[in-house]
Formats: sequence, C-alpha cells, structure tokens
Amino acid sequence: MLDACRRPGSMGVEYKVERPKVASTPSLLRVLCSFTMLSGLFAALLFLSIPRHTHVSGRQLSNLQQSLFPDKLAAKNVTHSLNVSTCPGYTLADLDQTKTGLIAKLNLAGSACNAFGQDIANLTLEVNYDSDTRLHVNIYDTDKAQFTVPSSVVNLPTAPQTVRKNSSDLVFNYESSPFAFWITRRSQPDAMPLFDTRISSLPATPIPPVISEDNSTALDAFPLVFEDQYLQLTSSLPLGANIYGLGEVVASSGFRRDVGTGGGVGTIQTMWARDIADPIDENVYGTHPVYMEHRFNETTNRSQSHGVFLFSASGSDILLLTPPSSNVSLIEYRLIGGTLDFYFFSGPSPQNVIEQYGELIGMPTWQPAFGFGFHLCRWGYQSVNETRDQVTKMREANIPLEVMWNDIDLYHAVRDFTADPVSFPADEMRAFIEDLAAHHQYYIPIVDAAVAKQVNSTDIYDPYTRGVELDTFIKNPDGSEYVGQVWPGYTVFPDWFAKNADEYWTEALKNWSSSGVLFSGIWLDMNEASSFCDGSCGTGVDISNTSVPFLLPGVPGNLILDYPEGYNLTISGPSGNITVNGTLTFNQAGTTALAKRGTGAGNQTGVDLNTPPYAIHNGNGRLSIHALATNATHAGGYVELDVHNLWGLMEEKATHKALQTIIPGKRPFLISRSTFASSGKWTGHWLGDNFSKWQYMYFNIQGVLQFQIFQVPFVGADTCGFNGNTDEELCNRWMQLSAFMPFYRNHNIRGAISQEPYRWDSVANASRTAITQRYTLLPYWYTLFANSSLFGAPPVRALFYEFPDEPELFAVDRQYLVGRDILVTPVLTPDVSTVDGIFPGRGRVIWRDWYTHDVVNATVGANTTLDAPLGHINSHIRDGAVLLLHSKPAYTITETRAGPYSLLVSQAADGYAFGTAYIDDGESLPPTPNRTVDFRVSKGSLHISSHGGFHVDQRLDTITVLGASKPSRVDIQGKQAEFEYIEAQQKIVVSALSVDLNSAHTVSWS
Repeated sequence: MLDACRRPGSMGVEYKVERPKVASTPSLLRVLCSFTMLSGLFAALLFLSIPRHTHVSGRQLSNLQQSLFPDKLAAKNVTHSLNVSTCPGYTLADLDQTKTGLIAKLNLAGSACNAFGQDIANLTLEVNYDSDTRLHVNIYDTDKAQFTVPSSVVNLPTAPQTVRKNSSDLVFNYESSPFAFWITRRSQPDAMPLFDTRISSLPATPIPPVISEDNSTALDAFPLVFEDQYLQLTSSLPLGANIYGLGEVVASSGFRRDVGTGGGVGTIQTMWARDIADPIDENVYGTHPVYMEHRFNETTNRSQSHGVFLFSASGSDILLLTPPSSNVSLIEYRLIGGTLDFYFFSGPSPQNVIEQYGELIGMPTWQPAFGFGFHLCRWGYQSVNETRDQVTKMREANIPLEVMWNDIDLYHAVRDFTADPVSFPADEMRAFIEDLAAHHQYYIPIVDAAVAKQVNSTDIYDPYTRGVELDTFIKNPDGSEYVGQVWPGYTVFPDWFAKNADEYWTEALKNWSSSGVLFSGIWLDMNEASSFCDGSCGTGVDISNTSVPFLLPGVPGNLILDYPEGYNLTISGPSGNITVNGTLTFNQAGTTALAKRGTGAGNQTGVDLNTPPYAIHNGNGRLSIHALATNATHAGGYVELDVHNLWGLMEEKATHKALQTIIPGKRPFLISRSTFASSGKWTGHWLGDNFSKWQYMYFNIQGVLQFQIFQVPFVGADTCGFNGNTDEELCNRWMQLSAFMPFYRNHNIRGAISQEPYRWDSVANASRTAITQRYTLLPYWYTLFANSSLFGAPPVRALFYEFPDEPELFAVDRQYLVGRDILVTPVLTPDVSTVDGIFPGRGRVIWRDWYTHDVVNATVGANTTLDAPLGHINSHIRDGAVLLLHSKPAYTITETRAGPYSLLVSQAADGYAFGTAYIDDGESLPPTPNRTVDFRVSKGSLHISSHGGFHVDQRLDTITVLGASKPSRVDIQGKQAEFEYIEAQQKIVVSALSVDLNSAHTVSWS
C-alpha cells in the first residue's frame, strides 16, 4: 500500500515519512500531543519544504494536468523567486457589459514572475450586482482548473436576473493596465473607497518586515498575483480601521482586530482548520474569511459599516498591517490555491452587514427550545451511574438541568456509535435516557470525526465494515485506505464527497439510537479533521495498537495541576475554594496570563514549515501535523489540500440531515467544533477546548461576537473552563456570564477537579439566580433566534451595533448586548466587588437595573462603577423596550413554557416603547404554525396585536410599566383594573390578569 505521505519530490527523489515515534510526555491539553519530529527531508506531491529566501525547482505538472490544460500556465519548469516585486500584474481586455454587471479577460501583463508557483496567464473577471446591497467580484482562471467550493457543499444564490447596476449602493470601478479595482458607495462617490487595490492607494514598496520578527511581513510589492499555488491581492484601509471578524481566532487584541496602529503589531489570520486547545492569535478550529469594517466620519460624526467575504476554502494568510509612516492601513490576502471570489456588502449598519452575509450563505438553523436550557458534561463521567448521579444531584440542589451529555467515556474501546457494555450497558442507557425524557430533560452524546479501523477478522465493528462496503472512506492517492490515528487507535475518515456518505452516516446514527443511546441531538468533535499521526500513519503499522501517542490527562505523569490566575495550589491545596481555613486563596502576586503569539506561528522556534512554496502561518507548522495528509484523496478527485477546511461543514450537513430522518419532524440540535461559511445553517458551535482562566472568560465574549458575524449565532464557551482546574470564584462568575450567552454548557477535562455548579454553595446560589433570569427571558431569546433564522439578525451584539456613532464603543468587548434591549456587564477579574461599564447613548438613553428597576445614574460617554458582589451579574434594560417574559420560571424549559407570561415595559423619556414576541411549539421543523405578538406603547397606552396560526394557551398574568407617572386609573379593554404604583421606580404593576395573547388588547393608564 502506498503511504499517503510517500510522494515524488521536486528533484525526482522519493522520501518516505514513517509514523513518528512519540514520547509519552505530560500534556495539559486534551488533544495536543508532543511529537518527536523527523529530522530528514519531507517531500510532497503538493508541498515542498524550502527555506524562505532560496531558489528551488518548481513542482512538475501531473500528466493529467498537462493533457487537460496544456496552456494553463504561463511557464513550466520554472524557478520560484519567492518575491512578488517582479510580478507584472494583469491587463484587462475584451470587456463586455452584461445586464447585471460585466465580464472581461485579464491577461498577464509581462513576463511571469513565478513567485511561489507558476503564473496563470489568462484570467476571467466577472462582476455582478447581485442586489442593491451586494456586489460580486470574481477573478478566476479562464480554464477553471483551480479549486472552487462545489455548490453541493455551499450553495450560494445563482446569478441575478434583475438589473441592479444603476440602483446598487456599491459601485465597481477599475483601471485596465495594470488591472486594479476599487469599490465605492454610489451615495458617497468621493469618500475613501471601501476596498481599493490600486497601487497608487497603497504605500510605496519595498517595505521591510512590518512585524520585525517575521520576514514574511515584508511587503515587496502589491501586484495582483494569480499562480497555481499562490494568489495575492491587497487593498488599502483607513488608517487604524475598525475591523471585526476573520476567524476563528482567540485574538489578544479583542473583538476589534489589530491592524498595527495604537501600539498594535498587526494581524496574521491563518485560514487552516486546526485541532488545538484555544491558543492566542493562531488559527484554530474554523475558517471564516469574512470581515466587517465600521467607519466613523469625524466631520459628520456618523458611521457606516460594510462587509467583505472571500468565498474560498483554500489555506491562506490574511494580513492586517500598517507600515511605518504609512497614511493607510492595509489588508492583504495570500492564498495557496483557489480563486479570488469576493462578495461586498453595503450595510450601512453593522446589523445590515451581518444580515446581508446571511442572505448569501444561508440563514441559521432553527434551534429547539430545549437548546436554550442549561447543559452539563465532563470528560470523566465513567459510567451511566456516575452520569445519572449528576442529574440527581442537580435536582437535589434545585439547579435547573435541561440536557445531560456524555464525552468519549461513553464509548466501548473509544469507538464512535458504541456504548461500553460494562460501564454504559445499552439497557441501562435506554432506561436512563427514558427517565430523563419523562422529566422533560434531554440527552446528547459525542461523535468524533474518525471511525476506528477494524483490528482483525474477529473484531466486529459494523461502522467500519459497513463504511468499507459502501466505499465511504478517504483514500490514499493510489486508491488504498487512508489510515489516521485518533482516540480508538488507528482510524479511517468518512469522505463526504463519496456518493454513499450520507446514507452511511444516517444508518450509523440510527443504529446507535436504536441500540439504546436515544439521543436528542449530537455533539461533533475533532472534525477539522484531526489525526494524531503526522499525516498518514503509513503502511505496516500495528493496527492492533489501540493506544494514543501521549498520556491522557489525569493519569500519573499528566496530572491536572493548573488553576486560575491568582490561585496557588501549593499554598491553598486542590479544592479551588475561595477561602481555606478562613483565608482568601486569591493572591495577586500569583497572577499570570497566557502569552499571545505576537509575531506569527511561522517563526516560533521548533516549528517546521512545509507549505509550498509560500508557507502559511499554520500554528502546527506543516499542514499535515495533527491533521490529514494534504494529498489524502476524496471522491471526485479532490485532495485534502483543497477541501481540508470543508470537512467539518460537510459532516454538520450530513448529521443535520440524518437527525431529520432519525427524529422526524423535530429540529435537529447540533453542536460542532470545526466550522466554515454556512455552518450555521446546520449547527451551533462551542468555542473549543478553552482554559479555566479569567483571561478566557473574557475571550468568551469576543468568541460569541465573532460567530454572530459568521452567522453561527448559537454559540458559547465551556463554562468554568475546560483545560486545567477551575476555582470557586471563577466558576461563580462564569456560570453567571454564560447564562447570558446563547449556548450554556459546563464542561471540563478528565482529571481536573469537579466543577458542576452544585459543588460550591456560592456557585449553586449564583447559578440558580442566573438560570432563573435566563429562563424568565426565554421568550426574548427565542424571538431573537427566530429573527436570526428568518432574517439573519445577530442575537448577541457589540454595543456599537446599536450605537454606531459613538467611537468610545468601537473597542468595547467586556460588555455586550443581548438583542437591542439587555446590556450585560460581567465581572471578568478575580477578587473584586465592583465592575466598570459604559452605558451607551451618551445620556440620551435611560438604562434601568434588571433586578431593582432603578434608573442608572451613568457617566456620559465613560465608565460607571457598579456594585458587583459575588453571585451578582449586572444587567440593564434599555428604555423603549417591551419584553414578553415567563413569569414563573421552572426547573425545565417544558415546565417553564407551560406557565404564564408577564410583560415588562421600560418606557423612554417620551413614553414610547415597543417589542415583539415570536411563539411556536419550540420543536417542529419550519415552516410550522407560529404566532407573532406585537407590543406598542405611546401616550399612556399599550396596544397588543397578534397574528399567526399557532394558538398560545398560556395567558399574560402581569404587566409592569416603568417610567410612568402615577395614574389615577388603569383600564384593560376599557374596564378598570386594580394596580400597584411604586414611586421610586415610577412603576405600575397590574397583576392577577388573564390576557389572551391570541387576540388584540389595549391597556391604558391616565
């Protein structure tokens, strides 16, 4: 069998990469292995290992390429210059105006430079005005030999039929020689372009490395480069531009990306899905090459936003830099394949941009109501009895638990679609899950990406043998089975391009459910896809070896000894308590933070780059490390190099469809780790293997805000942290924070101290309070997500989304808004009893405390210090809001939804307020009967209107109005009602009602 890492070298010599010998060294990370790297040469059909400043021979065209595309490249048998300064760019010719835009040829304007590949001589430019708010600019090789994302994977809208050329707010402008283009607003033709590739708009070159420690940030020149293995396009940005998005990433700069001004060094965002425990400033699980820019006009004091999306799955670096003394910042795209397929969104508000992106890639999936409950999991529940105990103890502590999860402990021999016959016997699992269902609770298990390879003929494992029968696994270039290594030992990987893949996956999940694992949803992990071998595990491996090449966490040699900043294990012991023997365990002197990467993973010592010939800044070094070999082969002839970033998305799509078959008529519930553009149509996301650190609780906020832009809005972090040990104070604060996040799950690593919320009395109390508030707000959350699925509106928002003309908010990411009406100001540091937060609106907005309804006396345009004792999270209601609430939050979502509603009105200074509630059965696949209830308040009257086919059984029992003068009477439908008035909050409370939300009503006070 040919090893997938055994490939012809560039000099006609073959090198073989054997499975690396791995030392059993301790590791704090769940899936980060310490590999002993080979010191020999690593040559590849697709990759050449090269020094950054030497000349090497270019990769030869395959026989297939030479026969199919003899004129595709400008030159053959070339030497790569590794420098774009001599690249000639392209000249535009043969332009034809079309009904919806234009089409033209782009011809290489001079001698090929072959900087990091071989120049493609003939390109096609297509421009389409898709709508009044979206412009499509696509530059591709005329022969269409470069990889593009198949429509079967991401199905974008077809070319428009309506003429928008003269009505679109976006205008495509161009120069013919050398070809360059820039995008302007029709409404502001003289303003700085939104995107501008003209050389005259960029700094003079050559420019020494902008990040001094990283030679790859030298900017030799800014031509359009389009080679088989390297594409480059650069646009100017306003100096110090406000850029958001481009991920997935844990960014040291925060939600607003570092463009290299204000003391920053700039950003190198690498697009290569990677299995790694949440490093800072490096590529991680998902790939989302979309950004939003927010521009403030200091003359008009007004802002506008726009968005840019590169529709590409290719490995790439996206650089945000500001050269010294430059009057502009810049964004530079460097791709190692594919095409330059751009979409521009005109906004002009941040919410508009996010919605317009959703219109292109698809709106988020509808979430079932139970998904908004509290979820509990850990890697380390080693039996069904231990799992059941958590359910019992949570109920005994009266901490609501909606969904119980199991990690890989569930599996027999750590194999997908199994349950261990001793620790998780099928009959007991069935009984346990049925008991959960009887109490309106749910169960979700994990599914890892890799499928165990059958060890021998006596090894009975149907998911493997059935996959072989249906021919659904990824292959080596010679057609043999590609072998990796994950938790069960040696493994194979589903090939989502195979024609039988969906059938295979549905059958495997269905059989698993039928065996007794009666899941209500699925958790998809390790789907970058991850493998513990460096590329292919190769031929001749001992398939019977089912161990993993590192020590599992919690075992001798890899004990979990890390704690949050300020907690000293040596002094305070392992409990994690706030106090030990009456002494505070927090010690400021012991506070440390994880370091950011700073200069790019490409220059970390010990990192071996093997990306040809341009080396993207993959944090693991070679693209095959902790991943599949880049020449692993998929059905249809696709290679892993091109489709790597799509694996998670394709698994999500297949799993979503499988759940529709297995649980018919119900909304699939999925949480997945690796995502790509359009993943939100199929799944939610958790922010991966984070750390039990205060720093990572802060990162929780930026991660959730990122994924609102990416149209994967149902997202959250592992509450209290995954890696390392948490402590009482951190877990207390984090359980409160996550109650105001879409996905709310507590999950931690094997071998760490237990962190279920009942473990500490203070955490239990904080959790009960926070979950009560969350369940009270469920109608509001549910309506936000209905608007997300219908229109793409982000449920969680940065403050400037709602207040776009206040520059002091542009970098705020320690606070956020739930919808437009709830401001959340969490405590993100230890050993404090106050928190600073800004109240948007510059004094024009009234903010009221959620708990007391008191008006906040806020400092205008600056921070206000708020009391924040342990167990309290500050949340405030915006004026002008009407919120439909559950008046009697219960233990589960089902019980809560069965109870009555209440209404909270927070009037603006002029007495105006409005709100909307979307209601349906919480589980049926759309389109489903639903009801929308609108609330409008003005001049002392509340008008309730209702429309839709869904009947709301629950009544409205209480109406509270804030900001009202004391009335002499309150009338409902013209009939006088009893009321209470509280002067301190100018609050009217009308209770003991029974208002039917299926019909119109008027409530007035005077």
